[in-house]
Amino acid sequence: MTVKMKPTHKLLFALCPMLVLGFIYYSSGKLHLHVWGQKPQYHAEERAVVLARGAAVKQRRTELDTDIGVGRIVGSVYDKQGFLLQLDTKLPPELAYKYGNLSEGVCKPGYASAKMTTIYPKFMKLAPMFLDRNFKHLAKVSNFLPPFGFKTQERIIDNILSTTKAYGLGEELDSLSCKRCIIVGNGGILSNKSLGSRIDDYDVVVRLNEAPVSGYGKDVGTKTTMRITYPEGAIQKPENYEKNSLFVFSAFKPLDFKWLRQMVYKEKLRGTEGFWKSVAHYVPREPSEIRILNPYFIQEAAFHFIGLPFNNGLMGKGNIPTLGTVAITMALHNCDEVAVAGFGYDMNTPHAPLHYYETVKMSAIKESWTHNIAKEKEFLRKLVKANVITDLTNGI
Repeated sequence: MTVKMKPTHKLLFALCPMLVLGFIYYSSGKLHLHVWGQKPQYHAEERAVVLARGAAVKQRRTELDTDIGVGRIVGSVYDKQGFLLQLDTKLPPELAYKYGNLSEGVCKPGYASAKMTTIYPKFMKLAPMFLDRNFKHLAKVSNFLPPFGFKTQERIIDNILSTTKAYGLGEELDSLSCKRCIIVGNGGILSNKSLGSRIDDYDVVVRLNEAPVSGYGKDVGTKTTMRITYPEGAIQKPENYEKNSLFVFSAFKPLDFKWLRQMVYKEKLRGTEGFWKSVAHYVPREPSEIRILNPYFIQEAAFHFIGLPFNNGLMGKGNIPTLGTVAITMALHNCDEVAVAGFGYDMNTPHAPLHYYETVKMSAIKESWTHNIAKEKEFLRKLVKANVITDLTNGI
């Protein structure tokens, strides 16, 4: 028996295949069919958002980690220095679990480097704090002149190290399985904060140049594990040195090593014409209490972390990091937890004290020939925002 179709039914019957074909064609152009192992493509609108987000930097990298098990896609965009733009990134689950299960106040082994690696994947933890007798094998610094290396100074360094005969923090600190370090800056922001006892509670307390401790203990503490300095920044009055602290030397020019040799051998100071200000004539420390800071920390802070001008690897205008940032860089490689205090210049308060130990005002800061304070502050803010370091005085 033949069934006759109404005209409207015939029309619908003819249109159905066309509609199906049209839908498939439309879907192939507009929808993303996620195939096993195939990376999804962005919509045009999504691509515009990604490009707009990366327009603030000249160079960017995009990393897509696909977790097929849960169908999750995480996009990570880096700035031109290699830091994540999204600094509040969490630690990998296994590390978050590890540190989350530790009791409150217990030192977290490897925490600073773990957080640093999360926001800066190029970070390599192994970098010795001080030079030892094997220093010539440090490839990253052997081909650079001071301050970014020790090229041309190998003989005098070898001579100094053969006399100091000690290259660590000391038996007690070197044996610690977890070290909490604090870098104490010289900023006036330390005044009247009463942080002395908190600062002294750290395993390693690092101080910079001639910043005094005596008379300021309530705010800056009394403990000094090491004092990092260079000839022009060193304490000039022997009586102002703390007992039981390491004298850590950081060189910025070849002449500095000649000065250090005279200090180690207790020789009469001579050849001071190349210094930009007066220098100490005597350092009241035994050779075994003197260390040479690894110049790699100056190099890494300048060219990798901050992005200062390379200038063919030579000291030049605006390409030298401050000693405070160099000390923080050192701590990231050698300490499990890192804190700072006394960092940060607020130019909006010109009448505030520049340093905690003198009456010079903030307005006295002039544009530095060697440093780039703005770019340095940008780097330190990344560390604070990502909880790589803790800022006790909230000045960064």
